[in-house]
Amino acid sequence: MKQRSSRRLAVIALGAAIGFAAGDAEAVAPAKASLDAQVINGEVYVKASSLVAQLGGSGSYDPGTKKYNYAAADAVPDVVKKVSPSVVAIIGKPQDQNASNRFSLAHGTGVILKSDGLILTNTHVVNGMDHIVVVTSDGKEYEGTRKYMDATSDLALVQIKATGLKPAKFAASPLQVQVGETVVAIGTPVSFSLRNTATVGVISGMNRSVSSHYNLLQTDAAINPGNSGGPLVNLKGEVVGINSMKFVDVDIDSMGFAIPADTAQYIIHQIAKYGKVMRPTLGLDLEESWSAVVGLPTEEPMKVIGISSAEARNAGIQAGDALYSVNGKQVSTEVELNELLKSYLPGQTVTVTLLSDGDLVNRKLVLAASSAK
Repeated sequence: MKQRSSRRLAVIALGAAIGFAAGDAEAVAPAKASLDAQVINGEVYVKASSLVAQLGGSGSYDPGTKKYNYAAADAVPDVVKKVSPSVVAIIGKPQDQNASNRFSLAHGTGVILKSDGLILTNTHVVNGMDHIVVVTSDGKEYEGTRKYMDATSDLALVQIKATGLKPAKFAASPLQVQVGETVVAIGTPVSFSLRNTATVGVISGMNRSVSSHYNLLQTDAAINPGNSGGPLVNLKGEVVGINSMKFVDVDIDSMGFAIPADTAQYIIHQIAKYGKVMRPTLGLDLEESWSAVVGLPTEEPMKVIGISSAEARNAGIQAGDALYSVNGKQVSTEVELNELLKSYLPGQTVTVTLLSDGDLVNRKLVLAASSAK
């Protein structure tokens, strides 16, 4: 990866690299929790299983003393211990580098999906990488094979021949996180010798669109080149995101971004079911409003500037129309539209509401297959 000018704001993917990953923060227990409970004779009784599920830690009932003994999780140390066996380091030789230079290498991070060696990482980590080597947390090396790459989401699957690996646990969909929630990033920053580095921070923001097709999570946990493909986890040890990029500038600190877990699971499930990502499109070239482009809150529609599918032409949509909603859900940005379309497949029919020739109209539109890879 080339170094950028120190005075130019850049968004960089966190593959192999340059930089130093460090960071720590005092972890605290969740400020809020929703627990299963019953009211009996005016007293509120909380289910022990709900307590452990929400707050982590462990508990057991002692029939002799008739007491439930609960031990709170030691937050970050327990999370790192729990998740590290599910994190791998990935290294290989970039195809565009000098083959005779044995030190010309690229590296990143991956998350174990299945015990038989299926691994999730970023597409930019393994795209164009020769002789992929995957190293598990116990130091064992495996040859890796690219199984699928989806450049649009920047997610890829790598396969190694292994058994008995520990799959990571992903947070449930739809993703339930909040700004300020403590998270831990685990990865391979800067040097391959620093694999399984852990850094701590918070969720700084949600629903960010930063040079991305889908929404991203923002975090101030220190993530650097080499962290790409590694997990961002909550204090229950669940993967809430896959680290992928950061802002870089001399005046900018701690602005990293991760692909949300529900987007990762959407891609994984699509590949498992169809052998590829069945990504639909309206077949329209759209232009966002000025307010949307600069990041102002807006309900302004997107303008149709071109028709790219036969289905959209057959629906009678024209350049100059303004798109307000899809199946009754308002969309003002392309990322909002992309998020909405994750619920559909090519060939399905949706109703789009447009302003056309001064009239607000509804059109039935058959979704086309996206050419995005």
